[in-house]
Amino acid sequence: MARIAGVDLPKKKRIEYALTYIYGIGLTTSRKILDKVGISYDKRVFDLTEDEIANIRKEIQANYQVEGDLRKKVAMDIKALMDLGNYRGLRHRRGLPVRGQKTKTNARTRKGKRKTVGSA
Repeated sequence: MARIAGVDLPKKKRIEYALTYIYGIGLTTSRKILDKVGISYDKRVFDLTEDEIANIRKEIQANYQVEGDLRKKVAMDIKALMDLGNYRGLRHRRGLPVRGQKTKTNARTRKGKRKTVGSA
């Protein structure tokens, strides 16, 4: 079982897709890491040697911000927006969509379950 950045990678997946299970690493970043380390995209996680896993781990630690650190940074950035009191911060504070989506009909994910107003 390969454990990188505190995440257990699925054994049977190709390594390029398995690395995307780490928060902060997408497919493009995964491929960049593998190119730098010199591992084929087609290799499965269970085929990796301990040295290859260690090389991937070193590359990620040295050059990328992932998992807990990245989550903390994103939370701090959102908190900073809310403290500033700018438009995006107010939208975060009220639990409304931040990026300009319409809210008259959609936005249920952000607003939560419907609240019926006035049925007299």
